Amino acid sequence: MNPSVPLPLVLLLLLLSPVSSQTVNPSVEDLTNRNSDFATRLYRAVASRTDDNIFLSPFTLSTGLMALLSATNGPTQDQLLQGLTLTGLDPKTLPDLFQTLRTVVLQGGEAMNLRQGVAILPAQSFQVSSSYLDLVQTKFGGNAQSLAYTAPQEAVDTINRWAREQTGDQVQELVTNLDPQTQLLLATTASYQSLFSPSFNSSLSQDERFYVDKYHVVMVTMMFRADKYFLAYDHSVKVGVLKLPMRNGMAMLVILPDEDVDVATVEEEVTAEKIQAWIKQLKKTKLEVQLPRFLLERSYSLKDVLETLNITQVFQEDADITNMGGAKGPRLSQVFHKSTISVDDRSDDIAAGGRVSVFATLPPRLTINRPFIFIIYQQNTGSLLFMGRVVDPTKK
Repeated sequence: MNPSVPLPLVLLLLLLSPVSSQTVNPSVEDLTNRNSDFATRLYRAVASRTDDNIFLSPFTLSTGLMALLSATNGPTQDQLLQGLTLTGLDPKTLPDLFQTLRTVVLQGGEAMNLRQGVAILPAQSFQVSSSYLDLVQTKFGGNAQSLAYTAPQEAVDTINRWAREQTGDQVQELVTNLDPQTQLLLATTASYQSLFSPSFNSSLSQDERFYVDKYHVVMVTMMFRADKYFLAYDHSVKVGVLKLPMRNGMAMLVILPDEDVDVATVEEEVTAEKIQAWIKQLKKTKLEVQLPRFLLERSYSLKDVLETLNITQVFQEDADITNMGGAKGPRLSQVFHKSTISVDDRSDDIAAGGRVSVFATLPPRLTINRPFIFIIYQQNTGSLLFMGRVVDPTKK
């Protein structure tokens, strides 16, 4: 059984004009590039450990780790800077620089249905100073408070209640159990509801086959729209790259491997530089697009993953985390991360749902009906907010 996904678009693309890029503040652009490098390294590390669907928010995790970095000193701080690809930047000016980036990226956050939360949570024996709490709140939009891990269920309830508040009840359960000996946790969570612009035409959505692999086929609801889209093809990796614009300056890149290419092989090539190259190669063309609806909800305990990225010192007993307010700080016990995303054909534009683009001749059709990678980014800065892999759209 062979999926029919026409991709005779390479020659057509050669005749079209490239996408123009916008310039941003050099310091913000530098931080964005560094964050993107960390994001792709993190994604590859997570992807190498599972064959299932993936979804995470590298930007939210970077926010939390930079907030934690502000509480470190010495070798712990140096290694964290290196692991986050921030070597050479002044840790004292990083909070202000990140606040500038965060303000640009998250402007109109509620309108674009993006919610995120970051919490630094030491045990009660380590009190958080008011100055550090203020720093976390004002520069990173997060929270810092002590928890009684000696009452594990109470701590679990507190964290999960916080996650629900931060995501508008989209994330219900960030943690399930905690070690009473926990010294310090970093909790990060994010939720996103897609709002494409132009939106898919809900009246044309229909059930289609999705080829999970050679032996498994599932039926999914395919959204549809005929319009002008930005498209690229990477001969070296053998993938098509589709840009789907979203409201409030956001966009989704859909990376679809050729039929004979394993998505895991493509993931090994996903770097910040590769993503930037894809974006620069995008060209506008008339296209019919079919994309499956999907809902992902993924949880991760990232200690082991971060250690593979050479972030280890912060987890050790001699970790130098003293800037929270105490003489001797705690070591980081675990990093919890959970993100949710809903991708469907809903729209906040009443007219958009019923609008159909009509062309004199039928344009090529791109049907996303096999495993693919997707990246949600802020177009003005290029910041990577979310990265994911859809292997089976019927599973969370």
